[in-house]
Amino acid sequence: MFTVGLVVNPVAGLGGSVGLKGSDGADVQREALSRGAVPHAGERAAQAVRTLLSRRPGTRLVTVSGAMGEDSVQGAAELVRLPPPPDGHTTAADTRAAVTAFAEAGADLVLFAGGDGTARDVLDAVRGLGGQAPPVLGIPAGVKVYSGCFALSPATAGFLAAGFDPESTLEAEVVDLDEERYRHGLVSPRLYGTVRVPDARTGLSGRKAGSSSAVPATAEGIAREVVSRMLPNVRYILGPGATTMAVGRELGVVTTLLGVDVIESGRLVAADVSEGELVDLVRGREAVVVLSVIGGQGFVLGRGNQQISPKVLDGRELLVLATQQKLAALKGRPLLADSGDDELDRKLSGHVQVITGYRESTIYRISAASEESFG
Repeated sequence: MFTVGLVVNPVAGLGGSVGLKGSDGADVQREALSRGAVPHAGERAAQAVRTLLSRRPGTRLVTVSGAMGEDSVQGAAELVRLPPPPDGHTTAADTRAAVTAFAEAGADLVLFAGGDGTARDVLDAVRGLGGQAPPVLGIPAGVKVYSGCFALSPATAGFLAAGFDPESTLEAEVVDLDEERYRHGLVSPRLYGTVRVPDARTGLSGRKAGSSSAVPATAEGIAREVVSRMLPNVRYILGPGATTMAVGRELGVVTTLLGVDVIESGRLVAADVSEGELVDLVRGREAVVVLSVIGGQGFVLGRGNQQISPKVLDGRELLVLATQQKLAALKGRPLLADSGDDELDRKLSGHVQVITGYRESTIYRISAASEESFG
């Protein structure tokens, strides 16, 4: 019988919508909750499980109790017992213990819901198991998700798991990123190691590629074009990234590299805002959302910009920014939207104008991440 293990990091992605740029560490998690953050990792794991079971009925599903898995499967899984956390809060050690327990239960594949920190914990467990470790696959539920071992979306994770052939795997990268440095604008991911994943390249997000190879003048040209299109009394929401930050420089205002900022009539209205603050700032106003593309992955929504939620997006104009080099590196693969609202992502699907320089743009396909591997 085909057996899949499922482990969920309940706090993965918790800091995204409230502007904390990550969820690692108990202090950050407490701060996120105090700001009104709502956990979504369990919901995303449940979506993957539904897709898996609908496409491969009879799959034996094994998970752990509570928010680390049981809550996402609605009674459709066997439980393996782990010692309860001393203070009731799950830790990286619980993730490692779950992966080990799944291997002992004969799992053919381990699904884990989380972000890059969870991927590192899973890799640590895999290393401890040696040749007995099953392949793994990430359900994207973190803030950034830079590692290459994640599926494009929760539904894609379930789709790939359902079609998994244990004889067909490849090595995918797990990235280590210091979140504290990241919060200060220092993006320095390094390779932590590799794990075996299903050999399904079209359904995997791939590792994020840096932007260091781009000619600096290119970003400035894109920024000039964006500013030339700006209208008075319209609020412009600038997503994270070096390209959108160049828009601020062109206007002569200081914006944040990894946060979400709001500009109107050439001045900064608010910097590094949360989802709730952003909803209030654009309520009843005309607003345009300005987003850059994640190199190597193609994501426009759902990776590092969860503050720009469906509540903010629905019905608003999008301006997408990318260098020609970044688009060429995608090799024809579409831009991707994973806002957390499948209906909205489908509305956004089709073709979008991408600004690539001053007086330069191109039309490029954008797709809902949840549907891309099904085509």
